[in-house]
Amino acid sequence: MQGMNMSSSSDDTECKISMLFNWYTIDACFLSTGWQIKNNGMFAATCIGIILLVILVEALRRLGKEYDTFLTHQFQRQAAALAAKKDNCVTRTESVGLGLKFRVTPLQQLARAVIHALTFGGAYIVMLLAMYFNVYVIICIFIGAGLGKFLCDWMVVTVGAPEGLEDIKGVQETTVCCG
Repeated sequence: MQGMNMSSSSDDTECKISMLFNWYTIDACFLSTGWQIKNNGMFAATCIGIILLVILVEALRRLGKEYDTFLTHQFQRQAAALAAKKDNCVTRTESVGLGLKFRVTPLQQLARAVIHALTFGGAYIVMLLAMYFNVYVIICIFIGAGLGKFLCDWMVVTVGAPEGLEDIKGVQETTVCCG
């Protein structure tokens, strides 16, 4: 099967599209006939753009997590301030059962929704690009996912350490081996 052909609006060459894994470069089309690859430079730019798009999706995913963590810490600070103001007659075990419920403001929820929509939209476009079954594009998606995870999702964990351990070089650095 050579592929499905679609007429291009720019000239008489047709788009090469296949529902099977393919290695098309020149005349391959992505998302519309307006995104038809005419030369190797356009294909290289497409590959770089796809990698950057996937990195952006990973960055947005991280931004959403970080914003939720920020809001959680903000609520914890508010709860601690309320607890400090409470009457000292209430024992700690009695106050734990009460629980406090915080709700984000409409503006904070709007920010969360916008971050989610941008992440979802970017991921959906990446999925549509993968559905062209172009092996080069799929490899670029994998590269972008790996780079995005590496660049945007460093794992940082706070662990209660014994006294004096905070003075050891490398404990709070990203990598202990460097320095």
